[in-house]
Amino acid sequence: MRDTGSVRDVAILGSTGSIGTQALEIVRANPDRFRVVALTAGGSHPELFEQQVAELRPSYSGLGEDASVEAASMACDVVLNGITGAVGLRPTLAALEAGNTLALANKESLIMGGSLVLDRAKPGQIVPVDSEHSALAQCLRGGTAEEVRRLVLTASGGPFRGRTRDELAHVTVAEALAHPTWDMGPVVTINSATLVNKGLEVIEAHLLFGIPFDRIEVVVHPTSVVHSMVEFVDGSTLVQASPPTMLIPIALGLAWPDRVPDTAPAVDWTRPETWEFLPLDDEAFPAVALARAAGERGGTAPAVYNAANEVCVDAFRTGGLDFIGIVPTVQAVLSRHDVPSEVGIEEILAADAWARDEARQLIEGR
Repeated sequence: MRDTGSVRDVAILGSTGSIGTQALEIVRANPDRFRVVALTAGGSHPELFEQQVAELRPSYSGLGEDASVEAASMACDVVLNGITGAVGLRPTLAALEAGNTLALANKESLIMGGSLVLDRAKPGQIVPVDSEHSALAQCLRGGTAEEVRRLVLTASGGPFRGRTRDELAHVTVAEALAHPTWDMGPVVTINSATLVNKGLEVIEAHLLFGIPFDRIEVVVHPTSVVHSMVEFVDGSTLVQASPPTMLIPIALGLAWPDRVPDTAPAVDWTRPETWEFLPLDDEAFPAVALARAAGERGGTAPAVYNAANEVCVDAFRTGGLDFIGIVPTVQAVLSRHDVPSEVGIEEILAADAWARDEARQLIEGR
């Protein structure tokens, strides 16, 4: 992790996605603080990528997973991993091995890699960019690890909050993509509708902060103003609140531990504001409980949870699986998985590939 003065050299992986495009907004607004030295993307928006490269003129640019690994390995101050899905694992490992600060929006790589990722990270090298984990990191500044009683992740509840299991039987892809408070990519949006995303975040919180699963809770907070909370042993709770925008956690990820002034508007406290918190309906949305169980099994189980879900989401988007079939299919794949006694990169990638094949076979056999 180099110190180059006031301007930080930044590599942005997944530059044409939701996280990447917002990161570039922050860079454009703060040219005295950030300089883009590398841009990579998956290739689904080639024209936008060409425009970004022409505008920012990074020293390295490229499409695909190998390009992201190369960019993450460069000597720079911060690597923002904004890739979606399991393909983010190798770039995450490359950034850590290069000694770069890793601003991590690609939760899947941490969840898949688990101890493999953590063992390669120096203290403070991983900075969370998920709004919930950024909120937790900010709140944890208010006390020591010994003073923490529990972490509380907030969930908007997605577009189907309040519906019963039966009422979810015939929801459409368009309905699942209509998130009430956040503008995200399609996979993350559908994961938010099933609450798989929140399940992944429970595992991520455990790995990032070392808090046991029985001390990590989820509550539904429809307006997404409170992004998460930390409860301390004396009964006090610290809350991080801001309007629902990813600009703040992204800017914090790029500048950590410093803040970037005027990143986004704050809550307007001159107007009435009501905060509502509701218990999670585990019967209608079993994804969080399933993720917690996978996380407690450890090893390759979280990688299987993630991989099977990615296949199920793709099948839902293309008409091969109904909405309420996503989580039960993931559960079925997990029930057939044997966690190996030793877990390295080969075992993780093998479990990922196995889970995808198993999920496809289950979907085709329905």
